Amino acid sequence: MAHREPASTRLDDRYSDPRAVAESWADAVPRLAAAEIFWLSTVRPDGRPHVTPLLTVWWRDALYFSSGDQERKVLNLNENREVVLTTGTNALNEGQDLVIEGEAVRETDDARLREVAALWERKYGPDWHFDVKDGAFAAKWGAAPVFGVAPRTAFGFAKAPYGQTRWQFA
Repeated sequence: MAHREPASTRLDDRYSDPRAVAESWADAVPRLAAAEIFWLSTVRPDGRPHVTPLLTVWWRDALYFSSGDQERKVLNLNENREVVLTTGTNALNEGQDLVIEGEAVRETDDARLREVAALWERKYGPDWHFDVKDGAFAAKWGAAPVFGVAPRTAFGFAKAPYGQTRWQFA
C-alpha cells in the first residue's frame, strides 16, 4: 500500500536503548490503521487541555475521527485545530505507542465522507454505520462533523528494547 513518506526518520538516542533501531514509517502505518482506540488531545479556548478517547480510521495518509458538533472537542477545534492523537498499549515491556501531531481539518466533501463512512463500518461493524448528509456524518443525535489529521510529526515509542523514533513530514 503506497503512502506518504516522512521527510526524516530519526531514533532519539537520549531515550533509546543502545540496541534500538529507528522504526520505518511503513511498519507504523498498519498499527495506526488497526488501532481501535485513540486519545485525542485538544486545547480549550481558555488554554486548558482536553483529552478524550475516540474511534478513528486511517485513510489517504490521515487519521479521521468524528464527533457531535456541540461536543467539547469540536468546540475546541473551532478555536484551535492543532491536536495530538495517541494510541498504544498500557504494557510497560511490550508493544509500541504511537503519537500523531497535526492539524484537524474538517472534511466536507460528501463523496469522500461516504468512503470514510464505509471504512468506519468495515472496521467497527454495523453499529457504526453512518449516512452522509450536508458535509457531515448524519447521526441519530444530529450532524457529526468529520476531521482528518495528516501527521506533521509522529513518534513511535518501542518498549522492547526501549526506543523513540521521530518521523517528520514536510
